[in-house]
Amino acid sequence: QVQLQESGGGSVHAGGSLRLSCAVSGYAYCLGWFRQAPGKEREAVAGINARAGITWHADSVKGRFTISQDNADKTLYLQMDNLKPEDTAMYYCAAQLFCSYSSLPLQRAADASFWGQGTQVTVSS
Repeated sequence: QVQLQESGGGSVHAGGSLRLSCAVSGYAYCLGWFRQAPGKEREAVAGINARAGITWHADSVKGRFTISQDNADKTLYLQMDNLKPEDTAMYYCAAQLFCSYSSLPLQRAADASFWGQGTQVTVSS
């Protein structure tokens, strides 16, 4: 069983920054971030395969967002810089229980085994 709890969301102006955190309890080495805007499908934002040291980022956030994990306490982070109004969404932390050693995890919502409750990010122009 894996439990996830996000924090760090808020409201910022375009060009601002936020850092999301996800407290992880239980063992999962494939973790990721998703977001869902009103009326839209949940989309994958970034993922990390901690065992292989692999990360990936969606094209829409590449160069602006960075996923990372603290090895000491397993907290998952999403550093978000140069935020845009189109980044406004509920952001969710997710864990994938079964992922191969070298895979890029959580590229689809269906890949997730566990979800956090979400944290809202609002970017105004």
